[in-house]
Amino acid sequence: MILITDELRARLLANGAADTETDHAPVVKLFDPTGPATWLLTELDADGDTLFGLCDLGFGYPELGSVSLAELESVKGRLGLGIERDLYFKARFPLSVYAEAARIAGHITEAERLLRQAVGALSNNPDPELPPDAAEPARR
Repeated sequence: MILITDELRARLLANGAADTETDHAPVVKLFDPTGPATWLLTELDADGDTLFGLCDLGFGYPELGSVSLAELESVKGRLGLGIERDLYFKARFPLSVYAEAARIAGHITEAERLLRQAVGALSNNPDPELPPDAAEPARR
């Protein structure tokens, strides 16, 4: 599988070339299909190899940092499977929200409750209002 398509590469490079420090939304989510490792990536340096984002190797301490694209492409996990791209991932929040939710959970998560809690923690609002498309459906 191609981890970074030309379209994703262009978006990642544009984010990496930004003159000001910006809280970008993740452009791509990569994961190990046979293990807990996950990456939410926002930027690519001009070298074409150094990615930046939220990195979670599955040890309970996700962190913001850099990772080599070449290294990710060379990984062969259990069963000989490599790292894959989540074809269905659509970022709904800036990276800071995913990082705060991961800090709370101990791993990268897309759980609505934790993302809602992270938005609240970052805005100092214990009950944040999310846009309607991001809100949980009413339970009966």
